[in-house]
This record gives sequence, C-alpha cells and structure tokens, in this order.
Amino acid sequence: MKYKNPVIYVDYSDPDVVRVGKDYVMTASSFTNTPGLPILHSEDLVHWKLVNYALPNIPDVSYNKPRHGCGVWAPAIRYHEGLYYIYYPMPDEGIFVTTASDFRGEWSEPVCVIKASGFIDPCPYWDEDGRVYLVYGVAKSRIGYKSVLYMQELSSDGMSVIGERVKVFDGNENGNDTIEGPKLYKKDDYYYILAPAGGVKPGWQLALRSKSIWGPYEYKRVLESKDSGINGPHQGALVDTVSGEDWFIHFRDVYAAGRIVYLEPVKWVDGWPVMGAEGAPVSEYEAPDTGVSSFTEYLPMSDDFSDGLSLQWQWNANHRAEFYEISDGKLKLPCLKKTADVLFDEPNILLQKWNGNRFKAEFMLDISNLKVSDTVGIIHASMKYASLAVRVTDSGVELLEIKGVQSFKNSIAYTDENVTVLGHYELPEDGLITMVYEVAEGDRHEVVEGVDYALEKVHLKAFDHDVSIDAYPGRWVGAKFGMYALSTGTDGGYLLCDKVSVEKG
Repeated sequence: MKYKNPVIYVDYSDPDVVRVGKDYVMTASSFTNTPGLPILHSEDLVHWKLVNYALPNIPDVSYNKPRHGCGVWAPAIRYHEGLYYIYYPMPDEGIFVTTASDFRGEWSEPVCVIKASGFIDPCPYWDEDGRVYLVYGVAKSRIGYKSVLYMQELSSDGMSVIGERVKVFDGNENGNDTIEGPKLYKKDDYYYILAPAGGVKPGWQLALRSKSIWGPYEYKRVLESKDSGINGPHQGALVDTVSGEDWFIHFRDVYAAGRIVYLEPVKWVDGWPVMGAEGAPVSEYEAPDTGVSSFTEYLPMSDDFSDGLSLQWQWNANHRAEFYEISDGKLKLPCLKKTADVLFDEPNILLQKWNGNRFKAEFMLDISNLKVSDTVGIIHASMKYASLAVRVTDSGVELLEIKGVQSFKNSIAYTDENVTVLGHYELPEDGLITMVYEVAEGDRHEVVEGVDYALEKVHLKAFDHDVSIDAYPGRWVGAKFGMYALSTGTDGGYLLCDKVSVEKG
C-alpha cells in the first residue's frame, strides 16, 4: 500500500516525533497561540490524530496579549526512563522543558533550562554512559548572528545546563547559511545532527556526523528539492519502526496554508542517511512497515460542541476561563471589552488552522443576546487579515468589513487597519445568521525567496455581501480562521454558536 504526501496538510511547523512501542508521538511549534505544543498520535506514521496539548497557557504574562511570531518555537520530543520530555525555545525568554508520563495526560509546569535571549531549537540526547547533552541554534533577530549550532551538557535530570556551551558547527564557514532546527541522534559509532540550512522556503537538509559529540562534524546534504517540485524540505525528525525501517518527517512551506508535514523513507549508505528518492522528496511511496494497516486519520475542522470545545481550536494569546463556556450544547462567547487598538491584537479570538487549501466553513450563529456596542464576527487571520462582523446599534445591526495589514520591526507587529460599514440591517426575529468562510482558487501568484506560490482567495460571506482577500500566511505560521465576540460597552452580551460545519473541496 502506498501513501501520498503531505501526510498532514495542516500547519504543524517544525515537527518532531518519537516512537515508544507502537506509538508515534508528534509535537510542533505553536508560537503565541494557546493551548500550545500540540500532541499528535499515530500508529503508522501516515494517519495522525490530535490528542492533547502540553502547554495550556504560556507561563508569561506578556503573552496575555498576542505577540505574533513570538512564543513557542521549534520543540523536540524524547522519551527516557518512563517520561516524555519536550524541550522548547522561546527566543526572547530562553529554553524550557516539560514532562509527562502519559502523552495524553497532564504535562508538568515548564522548567527554564537556559534563561537567555536568542537561543532556539533545542534537542536533548541521553548517552549510554548516563550523561545528557543539548544541541541548539541561534536566532539572529535576538542575538545578532546566525547559522551556528552549540552543544552543552545537561544535569543528569535534564533540567539545567552544566559546563560551557561549545560551538560544534558554523554554517557561515561552509555555505550552509541559516542552519537551525538541529536534532541529535546516535547510530553505531557516530553522533548525528540532522539540521536544515539555506532558509525555510528554498533550503535543504543536512546530516552532520562525528565520533565525538563535541565534534568536529563532517557534513553532507541528504535531502533537497532537486527536480521534485517540492520546495525547501525543512527541519524534522528521524524515527524508526518496530520492523527496523527508518523514516524522516519534515515540513514544507506552502505559504498561506503554512508548513505542512511530509514523510520520507530513509536508507543508510556508507554511514550517511539518504532521504526520499535518492535525496529528493517523494510525492508517494510504499507505506511504512509498522504492523498497522487501519489507523484512521482524525484531524477535524467541524465542531458541534456536543463534547465541549474540540481540540483543533486555539486562542490568539493566553486564554482565561471567561473567554467561553458550553451552554446547552452551544458555544457561548461573551462579548468581552475590547483591549487592543486593532482587531487581530485581541486575545479572545478563537481560531483553527487550515486543513487543506480548499474548503468552506459555515458558522451558525445566534446574535439575539447581543447588546448595543457589541461586535461579533468571523476572521481570516494572517499578516493580511480580514473580518466580516456584525455590530449592534440602537436601530439594528451594521455589517462591517475589517481589513488589516501587519508589518514587523524588532519582532513587534505594527498594523494598519481599516473598517468599512457595508450595510444596515434589522436584527433577524429569531436572531439566527449564517456566516461563511471559504478558501478557493485564486487568480494571482507571488514569488517569495525564489519560490512561486499560487495565492488562494478567501471569501467571507454574510447577508448579501462577499468580502474577498488574497490569502497570505501569518508571522511564521499559516493562515487561520475563526470567530470572536467583543464590546466597546461596559456590559456586553454574548454570541452563541450552534455549530461550525466544514466541507472540504
């Protein structure tokens, strides 16, 4: 049986995977959204289910408001002596670790392993002699230089660093600019660091090897686009099967939809991994021999809220209990007082990732409990965002078009936003409206870092209006969509959502 790439057409950036018995457990970057550090499970490496999050909120009050592009960057997940470990970086704060005995259960309060700005993409390794090591990279935007990998020893419990960090690779010296996202392994007599270089969109995957963990490391390109038409195979995970096969999971940047997940076969030739089809990504291949042939994929988009808020939803920042409740089988969003100058900087926007790049989502909403000065709506969330919203006035409701464009300086978002009144309407007698979010084929292309992307067109529809916008990604993330409820008054009402129904195209 063959599988087709991508195995996950969802923005799970910087994926890392560990196998424990027959279980494959994946985590990925989550940036400023919460809950963070998604936990996905598979038994065959092809079909995945979102089962948990390791980080309910980011334990830093500065993330009570969105910090677009900041927060939780590329993590690594490992298993050692009965515990799962996730090491993750926050480029402005440091490197942290959280643990759990059951990946589906509660994860520990994060511990800061390195408190410093600029260190990113950590990965631990427990050696046979009991010593523990951590490899990590750097972010030029915070530390002033890039393309360097460091190694540092950890305490025996993995919770703190000991000794000095040692530079083990410098991509500035050998044409491997922007090397980052290192993952550390050992096979036979060699230590291996697998790491991408050359940038997210046009780059390649390197293997570094040395018989000493401190180096020196020789290196080789082991996966690159070549003639595959699949750009920039970027950082990921080497994982084996119970039958002894090796596989590599990585992401591909497809622009608006984000960084989607690919699976590549791995062979070993002369002590080097050869990934994909002779070093190029595959579109399809014989499925991994995991002993499992019927594991059903479950990455939902629709939600009727019958079992609470489904796992695909995340908030735009740290969230609080007052952001929502489930009432009589419906989602209730209180119209909380606006706290930001522009819409996309509000924390209580409920979002989910695209799953594919052709779909239509219908939001069945009840606006009968809104009060004057309340505004509710749906949103296309990206660096060029758009919203279709209903604002209650003394004489009925106004339909609003809200569009904004983000720019960034020193990792801080600055936004130009425009609000247009599209029309005035009477409040429906039953208070029920349907708002539609649709992703369709677009009519424009854009070349980014040498890669030609076809831009999708997003449509937001309500009453008799269709607001459209070309689809762009967010800050290091794919576009998202969702809904919100806000108020400029002192005592807001609330929005009810009966269900969100998604049909994939």
